Amino acid sequence: MANRHLSRSVVLQALFEWDFKSLTKEQAQACLSRITSEFASGAADTAFMEELLGGVLSRRGDLDLVIEKAAPEWPLERISPVDRNILRLGLYELLFSDRNKVPAKVAINEAIELGKAYGGENSGRFVNGVLGAVYKELGEPGKDEVGKRRKDIPYDQMPVEYLGGAVVFAHHQGDVYLALVHDIFGHWTLSKGRIEQGENLEEGTIREIKEEIGLSIKILSSLGENEYVASDPKAGKKRKHVAYFLAESPFVDVKLEEEKGGLDEARWFRLKDALELNFYEDILPIVTKAVQNLTEGSKKKHKK
Repeated sequence: MANRHLSRSVVLQALFEWDFKSLTKEQAQACLSRITSEFASGAADTAFMEELLGGVLSRRGDLDLVIEKAAPEWPLERISPVDRNILRLGLYELLFSDRNKVPAKVAINEAIELGKAYGGENSGRFVNGVLGAVYKELGEPGKDEVGKRRKDIPYDQMPVEYLGGAVVFAHHQGDVYLALVHDIFGHWTLSKGRIEQGENLEEGTIREIKEEIGLSIKILSSLGENEYVASDPKAGKKRKHVAYFLAESPFVDVKLEEEKGGLDEARWFRLKDALELNFYEDILPIVTKAVQNLTEGSKKKHKK
């Protein structure tokens, strides 16, 4: 069987040249033939490549519109030509290919691998974030294909994993700042991690915050808890129960541990700017409560 991954790589090279040189559709097809003969003669699937290239070019307007909606902070002209065309290629397969031939997860994984192979240092994560957001909007087709083979477990019988997280704040030049992390799906959220066996919640949370974003925190109070169901391809569904705390840290550089937990950035935000960010619905009440506590604490301090 011809190498489909190699075929996608050849199509990507043709798309890059088409985009970079503003070629016509006919010129792009000629470019594909040339690249195939030079680098993949006899090894690639010619019919598949021609269909893929023609599909991306004919659907370019639709694909670019989806990219703009899925990555609103990244106008197309700001996305590198390589990443831009990997997204077009991956989205075409995700949205318009026969899922019996190209399952959604295959389309996403192939695009991520192209990003790692041909893009920059963060291309794989960026492609994953954009395609992952679109995948969620589609209702995550194929997500439960593995799970369907096993009997569904009732919610109250699912294994529970305990995590600890925190709204971390610091004082700096008269302002209060929050340390937040950003995930590959475009949301700002709270640093958190799994509580190990034998740890209490506070000890585990302090350790996880240190390991994830490099801050040494002091826990001041509890902010509440939430729970959600996560799917593991091998273990199946499990409940993740998260306890959140309000914690203080020195105002020092915050740095995300590389490629941890689907996160791609960590930074400080002024308290008054934090609520304008894009949070998940179950995280916003936790952050709001923390902001209220910090604001009330500041007012009491000034009265004294």
